[in-house]
Amino acid sequence: MVAPPDPVAAPAVAGRLGLPRRMVSLLEGEGLFNDVTAIVLYHVAIVAAVTGAFSWPGALAEFALSAVVAVLVGFGLGWLSARLMDLLGDATLQVGLSLLVPFVSYALADELHGSGVLAVLTTSFYLGDRTADADDVLGRFAAGTFWQVVETLVTGVAFGLIGLELHAVLGTEQGRLRPLLAWGGAVVAVVVLVRLLWLLPAAWLAKRTGGARRADTEIPLSWRETVVMWWAGMRGVASVALVLAIPLTLADGSPFPERAVIVFIAFAVVLVTLLAQGLTLPWLVGRLGVKADTAAERELEKRLAVAAARAAKRRLREIDAAEDLPEEVVEQLARRMMGFGLWISPEAGEEERREAYEARARRVRLVRRVQGEMLSAARQAVLDARRDPYADPAVVSRVLRRLDARSLR
Repeated sequence: MVAPPDPVAAPAVAGRLGLPRRMVSLLEGEGLFNDVTAIVLYHVAIVAAVTGAFSWPGALAEFALSAVVAVLVGFGLGWLSARLMDLLGDATLQVGLSLLVPFVSYALADELHGSGVLAVLTTSFYLGDRTADADDVLGRFAAGTFWQVVETLVTGVAFGLIGLELHAVLGTEQGRLRPLLAWGGAVVAVVVLVRLLWLLPAAWLAKRTGGARRADTEIPLSWRETVVMWWAGMRGVASVALVLAIPLTLADGSPFPERAVIVFIAFAVVLVTLLAQGLTLPWLVGRLGVKADTAAERELEKRLAVAAARAAKRRLREIDAAEDLPEEVVEQLARRMMGFGLWISPEAGEEERREAYEARARRVRLVRRVQGEMLSAARQAVLDARRDPYADPAVVSRVLRRLDARSLR
């Protein structure tokens, strides 16, 4: 239960601290795939505890079967969902489907004795790769906002439930509080130390086998980065969910042995790692001087800006050749394209062009600020119209949506 690092908490903290992208990617991937492994092993352990029967060959076979079934279900459902996304078109319907698909993927894989979590992960990766539409701007905004809200609510509910469980545990185990604290401290120490004992030789071996020759390799490239990766191994909502899923009784109807103790220890691990490691990680990063390679990031941003500007100009030439656009339209668009790359990345251009672009950008910001205040006044006037008993609310909402869309532009 306490093995997998949180795939959300650690990358979120690391991203705000400006750590190298390879380290954030490694924390994200580690959290996701360790969740899958831990949950499958957890399922095997729970079945053994509930039934009282366990065999190593059976456990290994179940582990392998669970992975294979999950990947097949994930890919199959991902392919079907991608086709449905193309048919729906509407952003609201697509977001609704994205909410239903994980439940279907989990339930189907679980019914076929596969790992529901791995199936959901596979489906998500497939959809993320195959349904990327460059023109679906509204869909990306809607989906991003929706899933941020869902993530916040799920995390809050999970920690709220574990708080209720802990309250019950402290009520029933009050006489054993001292040994509970000792056991919790022991498990926390094991969780923290084992991560360090694994990362040090793993990072050394990765560098010895050639990984250190590439700056973008997703491994810690120094002992400082290794220490930061170690301290960023916070536990979170995955461990909380597994604790809440412990059955109350065994197969014969008797209470699950020491369930309250397990809940307390798991909560101690989550609490200590989130608070102690999460709050001290910024200090540790500052003391060790681990920072992102901003020069490499700026260079990549510059290359992307140049590639985007070239693609836009190439498309303009193609349209002009096919439709014979008016000359003044081509010249106007070409002038806009001169500042297109600079708009994406100020580094993508010569000094004179950058200065000219910055002057134009200041004028644009001024216009946008004033226009934003004008649109705000317009939206307020439409909202005030809702109080008019003779105003049709459907018409008011339609006008407000148009103003909102214009504001987004």
